[in-house]
Amino acid sequence: MQKFDALVIGAGQAGIPLAKRLAKAGLSTAIIEKRVVGGTCINDGCTPTKLMVGHAAVAHIVRNSSTWGISVASPPTVDFKTIHEHKQQIVNSFRGSAQRGIEETEHLVLIEGEASFTGDKILEIRLKDGNTEQYTAPLIFINAGCSMAIPPIPGLDQVTYYTSTSLLDLESLPETLVIIGGSYIALELGQLYHRLGSKVTVIEQAPNLLPKEDNDVSACIKDFLEKEGIQVFTNARVDLVEQEKSSIRVRFTEQAQGGDAKKNNSFADTTSGSAQTEVTGSHLLIATGRKPQSVALQLEKAGVEVDKNNYIKVDKYLQTNVKGIYALGDIKGGPAFTHVAYNDYVVILKNIIEKQDWSIEGRLIPYCMFTDPQLGRVGLSEKQAKEQGIPFVTYTLSMERVARALETGHTTGMMKAIVHRDTDKILGAAIIGEQGGEVMTVLQMAIQAGLTCDAIRWGMFAHPLYAESLNNLFMEQGKPSTSS
Repeated sequence: MQKFDALVIGAGQAGIPLAKRLAKAGLSTAIIEKRVVGGTCINDGCTPTKLMVGHAAVAHIVRNSSTWGISVASPPTVDFKTIHEHKQQIVNSFRGSAQRGIEETEHLVLIEGEASFTGDKILEIRLKDGNTEQYTAPLIFINAGCSMAIPPIPGLDQVTYYTSTSLLDLESLPETLVIIGGSYIALELGQLYHRLGSKVTVIEQAPNLLPKEDNDVSACIKDFLEKEGIQVFTNARVDLVEQEKSSIRVRFTEQAQGGDAKKNNSFADTTSGSAQTEVTGSHLLIATGRKPQSVALQLEKAGVEVDKNNYIKVDKYLQTNVKGIYALGDIKGGPAFTHVAYNDYVVILKNIIEKQDWSIEGRLIPYCMFTDPQLGRVGLSEKQAKEQGIPFVTYTLSMERVARALETGHTTGMMKAIVHRDTDKILGAAIIGEQGGEVMTVLQMAIQAGLTCDAIRWGMFAHPLYAESLNNLFMEQGKPSTSS
């Protein structure tokens, strides 16, 4: 059995910097990776998808150039093979840089294999050559992440389908792409493939796309996706998927909303207020959520507790119920974002290496969906404020009233802020618009600083920026919450 001062399971966006800092602090450290260095973000998440979003944006601008009074000689064509090669080149570059960083760090060893616990702080690693080795350390950090959750849809095991990981491996553009799921990953991928030339259909079982968001935010996003040409079904239960030669048929029941059960390729059931609908596609993407990669770790042999969904339980310092074993990133549950995982690393660093007292409690977690326009979100939504019984007012501003948006032709979207009714402090915001994530970050910092909306209302911003219209957002009359 080989002994180290620290073992890190998973070479993702928390595991790599943590392992390097532990090693630089003089601890003999091993980082264990079963697939490839870099985790989801570099290999099949942020890096490749945002690169492809960039390509799709160029295709969209060229295709619609006449809007700006610019004409092209002929309809644009998309060289998907070149896009795929560019994506893979950047992924390989980032991955290679991450791996070299590990290999060049003194006191740090990279072990390629799959880890599982066999006892108290004892790991067995099944190496890629099939052999096994055992390791132990007083400190163990689990950054093993999540994988796609596949729902029990009848017929799914009989058809060829893709996940957000395997879809990115395609070297040719899908002719027609059917997406089951209507949240962040589904919508980003749906729009980018639509803009590159695929015919896209999105099927979501909840009444709204992005069911965690406020209804007006979800409605705004659904509206601009449909106007762009993406077919969207909500409140739809998938009943069956079937392979039909080179295509896949998806049958689902769409519950009527607002008394309307009529859609293309459907027939209405007037007794139940629903419609039985079917669509076909050359490719099927399953984007219905993720699950923690904790079962294979055999955590029970180390006495580590998990919740009912197999997420690892941690305290405010990210330590599990077993002293010396910590969990970081997606595998511990909560918002599954790269920046959350990285901040988890910072908390561990501050406490273990620098002997400080940092906690994950009360963290303000921003996020951005990279559709075009973007959705930038931070703090409380209107739904959450109501659920918590907080007295609040809402401020909204259409992007059609933002000077910079009018000047650049990016008038799709809205700004929305939630403000405490009594203290006037900003509680949360949703920005749908060009550079929405950047504008959201302005309000994130205002929330962190404890600023009131008055400070933003009368503050001076450079003209003409999108952020400048935060002045105008708070010039509007706040709408009081109905629950207060």
